Amino acid sequence: VQLQACGGGLVQAGGSLRLSCAASGRTFSSSAMGWFRQAPGKEREFVAAIRWSGGSTNYAASVKGRFTISRDNAKNTVYLQMNSLKPEDTAAYYCAAGAEWASPRHYEYDYWGRGTQVTVSS
Repeated sequence: VQLQACGGGLVQAGGSLRLSCAASGRTFSSSAMGWFRQAPGKEREFVAAIRWSGGSTNYAASVKGRFTISRDNAKNTVYLQMNSLKPEDTAAYYCAAGAEWASPRHYEYDYWGRGTQVTVSS
């Protein structure tokens, strides 16, 4: 199983970025995928998650209303649209797969991709 995340970059505060995470090696139609982030010196933090079947979502309070998670079943890809970015959103963003629901708990995910760096300048 491989999770390939991309779409990070440098953006000014108030700007937008869209991350994508393509899954290969198996399908996750009966489970969920999520995004987590980790800033230097900080613990890994839940961002958002979505269940493949039904599309139920879950967001961290800090990103609710600014970030939107979505999925493309045909492409086995999950997206994270990030709007109104703030400097505190700066982190490495990781996608994860295999949880049974849109869980905010990192240990419920079986597969992890490499991070993609998001840097928001003030």
